[in-house]
Amino acid sequence: MSPIRSIPGGPSNKKTVWMVVLFVFIVVAGLLYVKWWPYYHKAFTAASKHSIGSSILNMEAGGPSWHSALLYAEAYFKSVWKAAVLGILLGSLVQVLLPTSWLYRKLGKAGFKSTLIGGVSSLPGMMCTCCAAPIVSGLRKRNVSIGAALAFWLGNPLLNPATLIFMAFVLSWKFMLMRIVFGILLTFGVSYFANRFAGETKIPESVAALPEEKAESGPFLVRWLKSLGMMLVSVVPAYLIAVLLLGAFQSAMFPAWVGGGIAAIVVFAIAGTLFVIPTAAEIPIIQSFLALGIGTGPASALLVTLPAVSLPSILIAWKAFPKKVLAFVSVSVVVAGILSGLIGAWIL
Repeated sequence: MSPIRSIPGGPSNKKTVWMVVLFVFIVVAGLLYVKWWPYYHKAFTAASKHSIGSSILNMEAGGPSWHSALLYAEAYFKSVWKAAVLGILLGSLVQVLLPTSWLYRKLGKAGFKSTLIGGVSSLPGMMCTCCAAPIVSGLRKRNVSIGAALAFWLGNPLLNPATLIFMAFVLSWKFMLMRIVFGILLTFGVSYFANRFAGETKIPESVAALPEEKAESGPFLVRWLKSLGMMLVSVVPAYLIAVLLLGAFQSAMFPAWVGGGIAAIVVFAIAGTLFVIPTAAEIPIIQSFLALGIGTGPASALLVTLPAVSLPSILIAWKAFPKKVLAFVSVSVVVAGILSGLIGAWIL
């Protein structure tokens, strides 16, 4: 009887099965501790108090300053550090635990099916764009298609079920509905067209047919430490510098004196695309701006652009995508923010 050989598309031995089980266990345990359990309690706070906290932005800050940068970085990293650690951990583990051929078959092609799977898979993650970016980088290193990786990246912050629930309690169901509509358009629409924009169609058959033992040679611990080390080197420096830079210029990017016209919508759409926030932080930011009398147009622009992408998350994923794809996604987010702002100024 001939020995069992690796079959592209599914695990063929107990070792592979146990590696997949281990990955799933780490994902579930990590998300339960970092996301699911805290958000469960925060939902009751949102329902009873119609608030999930104060705005992370310092609207009283003067011009750009080192002091403002440090204050924002401290507040930001205090909120996200657990999720950031989990994102880097999963980004490294996805490269060494998940079967290569299975990822090829499920997420390697540039069709809408792979994009759909990537977007739907993002829903339990509930991560901000920066915490999801390391995982996306890890997926791309495993030759996951551009569309699937982008859908996972955008779906995490835009279609976060917990954020949508908070939004309904704190802002209104209209804000929540607008977020869902634009979240779906960006997560599944823009991600799918990014495949075509990049000219990527499918993983070459010669690559997709590689046996697991050849694609994943070497001791697991060595491969994981190498993956983790490369992830830390590529993520942490750019992440820190970008957060400090944006924190220093926060008051200039979001001027409190701005009105509610088209110019304000455009400014806030661009600023929101560049700026970085923790998960669901757009809700108290929007709430504070509305309390200051800023129009629903600029607030609606932030509804889409603040969570979708940011300068730090783009830098983290810089090597994972063609530069024209990152430009296409960034411009698409700005345009979506402007459209959201115009609609919000009209109906909210």
